[in-house]
Amino acid sequence: QVQLVESGGGLVQPGGSLRLSCAASSIRSIYTMGWYRQAPGKQRELVATITPGGITNYGDSVKGRFTISRDNGKNTVYLQMNSLKPEDTAVYFCNAVTSVSNWGQGTQVTVSS
Repeated sequence: QVQLVESGGGLVQPGGSLRLSCAASSIRSIYTMGWYRQAPGKQRELVATITPGGITNYGDSVKGRFTISRDNGKNTVYLQMNSLKPEDTAVYFCNAVTSVSNWGQGTQVTVSS
């Protein structure tokens, strides 16, 4: 079983930045890691994913503002979020794919003045 420990959420003003981190504890090989988010009353949506080789994929709404990266040696994935907007407000979930899809508990990001 993979444990995912997320950190870095919080309250930020519009135009501000936050950096999320997710550390995975697993003896199994971890393949794609990523971030998804879910706002109240909405479905969970893709934010960004990254393969072990560094190939990235972003949701359309965050392209050019968010950057995903990972440290394979530490099984950790990061999400740098810049130019944050109120519509980025959501619970952000870390995901790590082994033989199954594993999810973190989520971290709240609130963008508000």
